[in-house]
Amino acid sequence: MSRRRIVLIVIAAIVVVGGGIFGWIAFGPGAMDFAGGHRVALADYKGPAPTGVPADFASTDPVARGRYLTLAADCQACHTARGGVPFAGGLAFKLPFGTIWSPNITPDKATGIGGWSNAQFLAALREGKGPRGRLYPAMPYASYSWMTDADALAIRAYLATLAPVGRQAPATALSFPFNQRWLMSIWGALFNPNRRFEPNTDRSPAWNRGAYLSEAMAHCGECHTPRNLMQAVDNRRKYAGAVAAGWRAFNITADKATGIGDWGDAELVQYLSQGHAPGRGTATGPMGEAVDLSLRHLTPSDIAAMVTYLRSIPAVSTPGQPRPAPGPAPAGHRLAAADQAAPLGKKIFEGACIGCHAWNGNGALTGLATLNGSSAVNDPAAINVAQVVILGARRITARGEAVMPAFGHAYTDAEIAAVANYVTARFGARPSSLTPKQVAALRKAS
Repeated sequence: MSRRRIVLIVIAAIVVVGGGIFGWIAFGPGAMDFAGGHRVALADYKGPAPTGVPADFASTDPVARGRYLTLAADCQACHTARGGVPFAGGLAFKLPFGTIWSPNITPDKATGIGGWSNAQFLAALREGKGPRGRLYPAMPYASYSWMTDADALAIRAYLATLAPVGRQAPATALSFPFNQRWLMSIWGALFNPNRRFEPNTDRSPAWNRGAYLSEAMAHCGECHTPRNLMQAVDNRRKYAGAVAAGWRAFNITADKATGIGDWGDAELVQYLSQGHAPGRGTATGPMGEAVDLSLRHLTPSDIAAMVTYLRSIPAVSTPGQPRPAPGPAPAGHRLAAADQAAPLGKKIFEGACIGCHAWNGNGALTGLATLNGSSAVNDPAAINVAQVVILGARRITARGEAVMPAFGHAYTDAEIAAVANYVTARFGARPSSLTPKQVAALRKAS
């Protein structure tokens, strides 16, 4: 190894350690420490068990229980390539310094986890220690570290029942020094608590169950919490919203203007379990996947527990995010502000969008197409609006699939920017000013 390369590695280690210590000091506390109260070890907790499957889960079959926990942990979303075999890996995570791919977690012994011991599985899941080296924190092991041995091994038992798939994920392609996996051991020491869930005796059983589901299993904070300089979640702004992989995960704190503080419990239950609540919008992108592949499969009691927990998150305002505009928009096609802000966008909306969304934004064919009240439409950055136009949206409902076609291949970056700006001007609280250059960046990020 050249002297220059050794020097760069030393500098990278110093940056990781120094930046990490700064981030740890500036951006603690831990994910479970915000609520205060008296915490006890699970073995000492006298209330209903907050871990495992819920009390109203119908099946006692161990595989069915493992499947339920696998769904709760939302494993399929990340470990399935677009159009690929579930759990066979290969989904690309595009980062500013390169690309990593999710691994195969089917029981194939050569390319999956079929040859792993239980100890190796637990180390990878909760500590980021893979048999072939350290894992990058795109794998949410800092959240999964709260998971109990029993639940983690139930997930492994379910995965072992899947058909083995021989598929090797592409090699990680990160620029130096980010390709030095051993640096992740320093990151883990600073930002991964590697602690199991501890119930809060000052809170209700529903709160504790909701906390376990939200933090240890569904890992909501990995998307909805901003990150510090070292890409660890900044729990001083817990659940205040963040942008990742070209999509915005919105504020889900108790803030009334920019969070979910003025949502009713029934609205939150419906959104989590169905991905849509009238007047609140429809889940798309990663959140749509989370609903379809995970949350909609949970029992009503578990969804209610998550709502109980979310209600307790302290209010944090998101700068630059206005309160959603009241709807509906005018039923006629004339709206001077939007027409002037994005005339090309109006032309595209009238030609391609009006049949489903309607001029008033209430949806012509289905409530899933409602634009009024949506956080995405009221985001002045218009990130998610542009992404839905580019990639389309596919939702699973009780009546089957609901699909919005992808228009990324049909429209230029300038045209997508124009229609996104028109949608926010007509239906949102504040017009966006998305540029073609920003649309091009969104295409690359997703």
